[in-house]
Amino acid sequence: MLTTFDPRVTDLMNTTLDSSVLVLNRLWQAVNVCSARRAFSLVYSGDAHIVDAAQGYQTFNFQEWQDASAGADLEECVNTISFKVRIPQIIVLMLFDRLPKKEVKLTRQNVFLRDGFTCQYCGNKFDRKDLNIDHVLPRSQGGKTTWDNIACSCIPCNTRKGCKTPEQAKMHLIKEPKKPKPRTFLHLQVSHIPHESWKTFLDVAYWNVELSD
Repeated sequence: MLTTFDPRVTDLMNTTLDSSVLVLNRLWQAVNVCSARRAFSLVYSGDAHIVDAAQGYQTFNFQEWQDASAGADLEECVNTISFKVRIPQIIVLMLFDRLPKKEVKLTRQNVFLRDGFTCQYCGNKFDRKDLNIDHVLPRSQGGKTTWDNIACSCIPCNTRKGCKTPEQAKMHLIKEPKKPKPRTFLHLQVSHIPHESWKTFLDVAYWNVELSD
């Protein structure tokens, strides 16, 4: 796949090209979110078409989309030396028909995402800087750093619990920590929907259920 445009479009505005575009596989299933820059590269190389929800989900190749952009508002477009082109909201891949199956890396950010930036002891939501990772069974008692033994905790609750188990500290977990399913975790990371057109392909209610195996 090409990763850059034809030289005519190298002056597209960087900030606009960082906007989010929903990626569908060949079966029109949501599989990822990419930047507009990457979306244009895929469309220009012929690996994807642009989907226009306002036109009954009609698809366009690069030249067709360029032609259709002629009367669009400037705020929706990026300008090149010789033409302007609308920023897409959705693209569909022409050949890829699978759903990605990727293991979720065990990082602090991913634990915060899994737990919704919510302390699993007091139930309050916090900024990332005010959260810690708590070992349910403390490492001093043989606890491991695994998905089912770590939970998002605010600093006061983490301090109160110390090197004790929840039972020893007389504290209760809101939910049992578990490893998130790969596809559920993908949805969690894009749970903020920037465009109404995405809702046809993304089930918001599904994103907000508790993660479980």
